[in-house]
Amino acid sequence: MIVMGGIIGSGIFINSYVVARQVHTPFLILGVWFAGGVIALLGAFIYAELADRYPDVGGQYAYLREAYHPSIAFLYGWALLLVVQTGGMAAVAVTFSHYFLEITHASLSGQAVAALALGLLTIVNCLGVRAGSSVQNALMTLKIVAIAMLVGCGIFFIGAPHRMTAPALDEPVSLNLLTAIGAAMTPVMFAYGGWQTASFVAGEMREPRRDLARGLLIGVCGVVLLYLAVNFAYLYALGPSELAATATPASSVMRLAFGERGAALIALGIAISTLGFLSQGMLTAPRVYFAMAKDGLFFKRVAWLHPRTRVPALAIALQGILAVVIAVSGKYEQILNYVVSVDFVWFGLTAASLFIFRGRTDNDKINSMGDVSIEGFRVPGHPVTTGLFVAACALTVLGTVYKYPRNSAIGLVIVVTGIPAYFFWRWRGRK
Repeated sequence: MIVMGGIIGSGIFINSYVVARQVHTPFLILGVWFAGGVIALLGAFIYAELADRYPDVGGQYAYLREAYHPSIAFLYGWALLLVVQTGGMAAVAVTFSHYFLEITHASLSGQAVAALALGLLTIVNCLGVRAGSSVQNALMTLKIVAIAMLVGCGIFFIGAPHRMTAPALDEPVSLNLLTAIGAAMTPVMFAYGGWQTASFVAGEMREPRRDLARGLLIGVCGVVLLYLAVNFAYLYALGPSELAATATPASSVMRLAFGERGAALIALGIAISTLGFLSQGMLTAPRVYFAMAKDGLFFKRVAWLHPRTRVPALAIALQGILAVVIAVSGKYEQILNYVVSVDFVWFGLTAASLFIFRGRTDNDKINSMGDVSIEGFRVPGHPVTTGLFVAACALTVLGTVYKYPRNSAIGLVIVVTGIPAYFFWRWRGRK
């Protein structure tokens, strides 16, 4: 549930039209979503092996620290705290507020609803892992129900469905077609992102080497099936041209099935989905800031564990406060644009760390970093499959930098500002 909750937000209900504007046949549209799922599964295999090797608190932060240098891990945590996680949560919280107000017509501002949602989830997750995971499980179950409802309505309750037997390609294979497929892959890759955040809570699992690897693989496979089913329903109900023409495909499908009542029903489903995404982010990411503080690279108090609930309550509160500030400021859209390329830099670096870990032969050194067992989960097809995932991340970064050079540069600058911060914490730690 944590893996799936980290992937599925509001995007699958809204953003499929972006893909349909780039590629125009059912075969290509579903093919792009399938290809994105395969890449996500390759990433899940890699993170599953990394989780088996280093079942530490902080997950991805720990992998980067052990593979490269503490400074690289710090820069990752720095970007996560200042932009990637808090900015993403602020944007999703504002999306939640739009749908919440559409449903309830409450006399509150969107910013107030977003802040209240973030504050409530911050409090719930400070009550302990069991409380946070219980809320996450409940919201994820409701999210799956909403997606199943959307798929069912798109397939069985549409009066005039569209044919799915159109030609596979609408133009000859050419550089233009390959460029269009590449452009369509960008939103798909981002839609599949988020499964890596489950690794952050590895240190609080009873059997992380077994259960985190299993959860990653089952969770990603589940999301691939859900995404393919939703896009099939969109195409069956709307067809490629109508899908490309609407910025709200889920609402369009439900409106065809049940009129305005259907549109209101899916608005409720989207609100639940966004709340589930926020719950997952509040549960997982603060473990990275906790690990940074524990390493002496952040405020020492952030590593404080509540004596009763045994959760990093101050780290959770810090993330919640920053997300609220960004949501209220209204600058979240700009901030999200800055980190489009930065996020996949960390994906690629983390995946490449597996080559480093596999190449180490000094057993004493390996054991001192985590008592790594030789037996355990291993990525099938390594190094080819791992190399393919790293290449996919590199292409995503290059494509984003090419398309949004200014925003990518700003994202890089935000990361670079973490360099003096790292040396400051190192200096402070020696005092």
